[in-house]
Amino acid sequence: MKRALVLLLAVAFGNALERGRDYEKDKVCKELAVLGKEDFRSLALVLYSRKFSSGTFEQVSQLVNQVVSLTAECCAPGADPDCYDTRTSELSVKSCESDSPFPVHAGTPECCSKEGLERKLCMAALSHQPQEFPSYVEPTNEEVCEAFRKDPKAFADQFLYEYSSSYGQAPLPLLVGYTKSYLSMVGSCCTSANPTVCFLRERLQIKQLSLLTTMSNRVCSQYAAYGKEKSRLSHLIKLAQKAPTAELEHVWPLAEDATEILAGCCQSTAEDCMARELSEYTVKTCDNLTSMNSKIKECCQEKTPMDIFVCIYFMPALQPTQQLAAELPITQDLCDQGNTKAAARYAFELNKRTRIPEVFLSKLLEPTLKGLRKCCDFQDPTACFNDKNPQMTTVLNSFLGKVHELCADYSENTFTEYKKKLAERLRAKHPDAASSELEALVDRNSDLASKCCSMNSPPLYCGSAIDNEMQDVLQF
Repeated sequence: MKRALVLLLAVAFGNALERGRDYEKDKVCKELAVLGKEDFRSLALVLYSRKFSSGTFEQVSQLVNQVVSLTAECCAPGADPDCYDTRTSELSVKSCESDSPFPVHAGTPECCSKEGLERKLCMAALSHQPQEFPSYVEPTNEEVCEAFRKDPKAFADQFLYEYSSSYGQAPLPLLVGYTKSYLSMVGSCCTSANPTVCFLRERLQIKQLSLLTTMSNRVCSQYAAYGKEKSRLSHLIKLAQKAPTAELEHVWPLAEDATEILAGCCQSTAEDCMARELSEYTVKTCDNLTSMNSKIKECCQEKTPMDIFVCIYFMPALQPTQQLAAELPITQDLCDQGNTKAAARYAFELNKRTRIPEVFLSKLLEPTLKGLRKCCDFQDPTACFNDKNPQMTTVLNSFLGKVHELCADYSENTFTEYKKKLAERLRAKHPDAASSELEALVDRNSDLASKCCSMNSPPLYCGSAIDNEMQDVLQF
């Protein structure tokens, strides 16, 4: 199945370059012949569920059926030489109709304003935002086997869609490998004499692959949301929060490595890219940070590199050994846009002084750096920095007050206890508020906290939520 990964990417809406159409068509036809129609269709279902993660099962299935149909027809012996080009053109036209049965996305109208190959290339480049809160919930063994026995093909299609759309940012080879292993397990265990024992045994066999797939989805989702530069700073902040006694020189290389791994592996079609690179990364992390945090030292005793990575990934932030002044040292190095380490040092210093969840710190960092870099156009940037510092310190402290009101006690308490303490803080702040208003405020804030006050909160959702709740504070 994996041999066709790269080739099937070229099938979507006929996105081969003009000079390469026949070549791509020949390759796809060869893979269809090798895989057979059913495996080819399964791979297409994984690919398009991943690509259009907000599309419904019916919409994705319609697209898959069309792509498989045109591939089978145009690859048949004696097919018209123009079949492939004609059918993909028809597909792109159909996707632009008001009643199109295919997945809809925000960029469709712009693509539909184009013509011919340009439109098909535009359509091929469209994709939905990643699902930051995976919706797939695995059924019980009994429910799995009941659905499988009723209709094995329908069960497999539904599973491929649900899992691939939920974990669509995981590298494609991992998605294909895990879903294939899972369906193989279901096929074996639901027809065995003792399904319970079989599932226990088989789940143990695919545990590491399952972990690698879901964790890859998490880190690649963040990379897709942040991009390379913000992702590097995000890793820097998280590592510094887990090892607050570390210096920049300890965590900067690890943040760099993590970013390069994601840049190289999230879209890679190499089967072992993520497993190999994360394994090497955990060794470096343990070498650099074990002496600075007993919890990291414990994590590094886990049996497998994947278990070590998961353990460190879910570690909460440690409290710093000392609280520093909010005022930040600012250097003219920030004026050099190519000097990524200057921005990293600023992020590192800001983190040491604030100790707030990374999604809040990242949201604060962007306008702060933007405001500071305006000084770089002045004849004397240092004087401008000095003038801005008091104002920025005021904004920083105001923002920190809001974050503290929201996130204080969240990681140290059960959710119920946290809500009680949050209610007390809000009641003290709004003594004249009606009970219903206070209750609504507590519910809204606690919902935001549950999604954004932890170490690995989803950046797209939380970035938007922070804008809605705190944008008035982030004015420099």
